[in-house]
Amino acid sequence: MMGTEQSPGFSLDALRDRLAYQPLLLGGVALVAGTALTLASNATRAPIAAAEAHDTQMTLAQVLPAGSTDNDLLKDVLELPGPAAGSARRIHIARKAGVVTGAVFNVSERGYAGEIRLLMAVDPAGRVLGVRVLKHTETPGLGDKIEIARNPWITSFNGHSLGDPAAEQWAVRKDGGIYDSFAGATITPRAVVKAVKGGLDYFAAHRNEILGAQP
Repeated sequence: MMGTEQSPGFSLDALRDRLAYQPLLLGGVALVAGTALTLASNATRAPIAAAEAHDTQMTLAQVLPAGSTDNDLLKDVLELPGPAAGSARRIHIARKAGVVTGAVFNVSERGYAGEIRLLMAVDPAGRVLGVRVLKHTETPGLGDKIEIARNPWITSFNGHSLGDPAAEQWAVRKDGGIYDSFAGATITPRAVVKAVKGGLDYFAAHRNEILGAQP
């Protein structure tokens, strides 16, 4: 009886061993890669968080008068219901010697090319302390004049409140208000004026909660 011929150096046992080895090899590679990614993530998480905290602190400081606060704005935070149903708004409370000197929070409105996000600060009397643009996609050379680095226009809100100017004058000049607009880009400043006015309305509605916030 003739035996089954096999190629030199080849056997079914060797094939089985090879097939069994490959999943183990792939699993080992995946484990090493996963471990490396985890270590890298852990190593960079703290520096990234620190950089983000520093950026936030610097931005908050831009809308508050120098020397008006001595507390940690990143930790002294009050969360209140947002303007939209089911939303929340984080309020950074500024204090000096334990007394509330201002409230800092985000506001937004739809501009010409998308959402315009702003950071604004309001003093206890309801006056604007400062406003800065956080994010926008407005037209370069036109709508981007809302940025403090390109135009001082955003500072025109400083010192204003719900009664100054009168409600009907919280608008760009083209709409009968007191705020300048940009040639060829009225929609952008109109949205910013609306956002800041909305922020003041929000502060007025939650003034007691904000001023009574505990550290």
